[in-house]
Amino acid sequence: MKVGIIDYGMGNLFSVEQAVKRLGYEVIVSSNIQELKQADAFILPGVGAFADAIGCLEKTGLNHFVYEIAEQQKPLLGICLGMQLLFEDSEENGFFKGLGIFKGTIRRFDDEKVRVPHMGWNNLTFTFTPNWQEPQELADRYVYFVHSYYGVDLAPEQLVAYAEYEGIRVPGIVQKGNVTGMQFHPEKSGTCGMTLLKNWLQQVEGETQS
Repeated sequence: MKVGIIDYGMGNLFSVEQAVKRLGYEVIVSSNIQELKQADAFILPGVGAFADAIGCLEKTGLNHFVYEIAEQQKPLLGICLGMQLLFEDSEENGFFKGLGIFKGTIRRFDDEKVRVPHMGWNNLTFTFTPNWQEPQELADRYVYFVHSYYGVDLAPEQLVAYAEYEGIRVPGIVQKGNVTGMQFHPEKSGTCGMTLLKNWLQQVEGETQS
């Protein structure tokens, strides 16, 4: 199976690429839509500011490619900022429209109530069992977060797992159909993160071969 990593100029591409390769999959890292179309599944990574990222996606036309992936029900995983871009909008440095696949808004943590950014290891609590991961199979559920903004006003049925941060329920995994998002960095989250990434890829591989 080939995994396409969407390069729009703002991703933690190398670490994600190496993680997928370690799991035994062929990887295509590209900003060229025709090259990416050779892949069976896709990852949208990202670090940086929401507005800049949306601007890069629109400038390259990759926003339309992401819509095409979703419409054709091909597997897509958004990681960190990549997950946030899949929401309806963001309040980061103004108000900006997102890709709108997930319901909800990206909002900054309140500096007066919690330490910003949210950085460190947190335990995931699953709200339901997705088709690619049995929660009880995880030896531990600690994953690594680094972010100042998080999703609010989600559709409850799209929230797979969350982490508690100073009393705030932070969406950790969201899913709608073929599209999944992880706010944490699975490639930097030790055994748990790599297990989640592996199981997502294995489920995808099974679907593409059926």
